[in-house]
Formats: sequence, C-alpha cells, structure tokens
Amino acid sequence: MSDFVQSLRLWFAPQRLREEGETPDYRFSLANERTFLAWIRTALALIGGGFAVDQFLPDLRWGVRVGLALALLAAGVLCALRAVNHWVRCERAMRRGEDLPVSRFPTVLSLAVAVVALAMVVVVVFGWTGR
Repeated sequence: MSDFVQSLRLWFAPQRLREEGETPDYRFSLANERTFLAWIRTALALIGGGFAVDQFLPDLRWGVRVGLALALLAAGVLCALRAVNHWVRCERAMRRGEDLPVSRFPTVLSLAVAVVALAMVVVVVFGWTGR
C-alpha cells in the first residue's frame, strides 16, 4: 500500500498510529497538535476572508469579487486538508524516530495569499466597481 494511502487511512483512524514505532514524549505530540490547530485557525481565517470578500464587497465587478473570494476559499480548503496530513506525517515520524517531514506548502500558501493581497491592493487603488 502506498505511503499516501496509508497516511489517508490514518486521517480517519488515528488510533492506528499506536501500532507504529514507540510513543514519543507527550510534549512533542501536544506541540504537533498545537501546530495542527494553528493551521486550522489559518484555514478558518482564509475561508472567512473569502466569504467577507463575497458578501461585503458587492460593488466590485462580479468576476473580480468571485475570483478573489474563490482564491481565498480554495486556500482555506487546501490549508485544512494539509493540516491533518501534516499532523499525521509528523506523528508517524516522531513514533518512528525519523526526521520530521518537510513541506513546500507554507511557501505555496504564502505566495497564494500574497497574490490575492496584491490583487486586492490593485482593486482598492483602481476601484474596479461593477457599475
């Protein structure tokens, strides 16, 4: 079974993690959980921002408003999915005594948020209204 499928199964059955390796110091598991919760808060903020753009900027052109809102919503969804995947991968690595996994996702997320922020700056400066 591929590593991805095995990780995906652990999303829904985290008790199976106990079958791998040795139990790490609980402080590391709790730190991993706090990191997971930080990613979930980030996802919720992105999703909230997407809804805010859609609901509170009705004067924007429809395409601009929907594009910005969808970009933020998509980033929030990806962030939430990545949070659980990262939690499982880190927990497995700690139990196995391996190095913690590295990821490009923080960079990708940062670039996506920066692009949306720059687009919003352009909208504010040029005032692209739908009228």
